[in-house]
Amino acid sequence: MTAQEQMRKMLDQLMGSGRDGHPEANSTHFTDSKVCRAFMTGLCPHTLFTNTKMDLGECPKVHSEALRADFEDANKNKNYGFEKEALDILEDFLRTCDRKVEAAKKRLEDQVLDEESESRANKVHDIAEQIGQKLAKAEQLGNEGEVDESVTLLAEIEKLKVEKRQAEEEYRNNLPQPQLQQQKLRVCEICAAYLCLYDNDRRLADHFGGKLHMGFIQIREKRNLLKKLVDDKALQEAGSLDREALKAASHERNNRSSSYRSSNGGSRSRRSNEYYSATYRRQRSRSRSHERSRERRRSRSPRRRRSRERDHRRSSRSPSYRRRSPRRSRE
Repeated sequence: MTAQEQMRKMLDQLMGSGRDGHPEANSTHFTDSKVCRAFMTGLCPHTLFTNTKMDLGECPKVHSEALRADFEDANKNKNYGFEKEALDILEDFLRTCDRKVEAAKKRLEDQVLDEESESRANKVHDIAEQIGQKLAKAEQLGNEGEVDESVTLLAEIEKLKVEKRQAEEEYRNNLPQPQLQQQKLRVCEICAAYLCLYDNDRRLADHFGGKLHMGFIQIREKRNLLKKLVDDKALQEAGSLDREALKAASHERNNRSSSYRSSNGGSRSRRSNEYYSATYRRQRSRSRSHERSRERRRSRSPRRRRSRERDHRRSSRSPSYRRRSPRRSRE
């Protein structure tokens, strides 16, 4: 890539598709179906494995840094669903790789060892993988100028080499003689490549720091990131829909209640007044019946009966009899 092409790419990333004029002048929009959704979200598998045995060739869809800049600006305010489409693309690619891993494991099933020998061989493989990964990381840090971190990793690698030699000696000493010359292979769970038990450190570093292995690591990390983004956006959309539904239902209930009060306010007040007046009449009638029953009980008492008989006799003697008050009788 020439310096002019690099400058053009940087300007596209910073200013988008409209840096040379109006965006309407461009014939392609980032929402077109011919635009690569995986590239829009940051990672397309076709760009990772060039010049490797997993080379996929050129992507049939459009890759444009300017369109990706437009998408990143527009995606802040609206969900276009590109993450879900890119997630489907990466998961389909990784399913193909996982099928290759399973097929390679089945081809290695004939390498049958007893349980102890198998555990010793796995220990050697684990230490060798750690050495290869740390060595590749140390080279990367050295290229980036992080010398101190690189030296620290190299010291750790020397310790791991000692452990590896001890594990290899333990494995060889307990292995039967006919199986010493047999290569003990293992399948890389990341990229489906074969690893030998006796691979040297340079071979392991080339594998773990190579384009194929690092490319699959990037795809798996991007897959996990996209899955988290898709789940978060789905939860946000569900929460916003629930909030909008609750607001609409509350607004509808308020409208119904206000219209009901405005249409039935008079009749409702009349019914309440009638209810309270009827309650008052019932209580009043009860108190009056209670007073009448008390008067009847008092009239049936012996004292009141004698008083009535005396009054009756006096009235029969003189029809014009008037009962005098106690005050006048004393006079």
